[in-house]
This record gives sequence, structure tokens and C-alpha cells, in this order.
Amino acid sequence: MRIILSAASLLALAACGDMNKELGAEVDSGHFGEATMNNSLIQSGAADYRIQLGQRFAREVPSTITFPFNSAALTPEARGILDHQANWMSQFPELRFSVYGHTDLVGSNAYNKALGKKRAQAVVAYLGSRGIARARLEALVSYGETRPVVMTQSPEEQNRRTVTEVAGFIQKGKPVPINGKYAAVIMREYIELGKRRHPPNTEVQPILVPGGTGGGG
Repeated sequence: MRIILSAASLLALAACGDMNKELGAEVDSGHFGEATMNNSLIQSGAADYRIQLGQRFAREVPSTITFPFNSAALTPEARGILDHQANWMSQFPELRFSVYGHTDLVGSNAYNKALGKKRAQAVVAYLGSRGIARARLEALVSYGETRPVVMTQSPEEQNRRTVTEVAGFIQKGKPVPINGKYAAVIMREYIELGKRRHPPNTEVQPILVPGGTGGGG
């Protein structure tokens, strides 16, 4: 009991140190109202849905493509990955997506930030050409050279990339009611689960007849 009370006291003291911090402030990047918006999304359930669908997108579709050095041109391999992304997006018309542009560490920060933005814009343009409404796509943020995958000053293909992520719902602030395409995806998953075959029974069980092997009475 004394250990439990001590742990509770420590938690209370830790909370006191953050009494003046608004709930959700840790996700506020400096823009007014972001913490309040985050709280509203959590309370309405929209944030949970967005996180779940974002995790599903990252699990089912390659979310990253890479670029040649000092270029925003899409390679054939990149276009193939973006085709997969567009197909997934078409099944979830309720969702918005953000494309983040990155560069390697070669060159100035200002130049790389502009290059990262061009790469994100190139992806948005290609996804738009594949039938995804431009209103669902954002290329507003470029991390430039500030978030490398591989920490090296040399040219590095893994750092020259864009990452596509689920940004939220088209109608901000609350989940959009399920529609036909979304329902079709869920129904398809249930059908696939129902197709799992039961392992065959190869063990032969003898049938015992009461009264020995004689005829019936």
C-alpha cells in the first residue's frame, strides 16, 4: 500500500509541474488553436479514426518514393508506387492526404526546402492525374533537409524522398458517415476472412459398436 501511495504522489507532483500547460499543447506547433482542435478531434473520435486509417495506409501501401539527385522528376518505380497510393485513396474518398517533401544534406537549407516542396508538388500533380481530387491532396509542408533517414553529408537516395500520409477527413472536426465505397472495402475484408479453409482432418477415428461384432438385436 505504501508503494502505491508513493507512486501516486510522484504522479501528482509531475502533474503539478504541467498544471499551466493546455491539454494537447505538446502537439501545438505554434499556430493558434491547434491544441484546442486536437482536443476536439480526440473527443469526437475523429482523431482515432484518422490514426487508424493512417496506420492502415502505411501498412497496406508503400508511402515513400525516392528521387534522383537534385531533381523532382518521378522515376518509373516512383510512378508505380504512386499508382498503388492512388488506388488506395480512391477506396477512401472521405480522407485527405498530405505529401511531405524531403532532400538529402547536400546544398543549402533554403535550396533544399524549395526542392522538397517541388517534389511534394510533383507527387500531388501525379496523384491528381490518376483521378484523386486535388482538394484531397496537400503539398504545403517541406521538411527540406531537416529529417534525414540516413545521417550523412553525402548524396543519399533514401533522404531524397516524399512521404504520403493520411491528414484527416474532408469534413474537418468529425468523421464523415460511411459511404458505399468504404462499406465495400469492409465487406470485401469480411468475405476474405470467410474464405479461410479449415485444415483437413486426416486422422481416422474407429467407430465402436456396443455388444461386439454381432448383428443388431
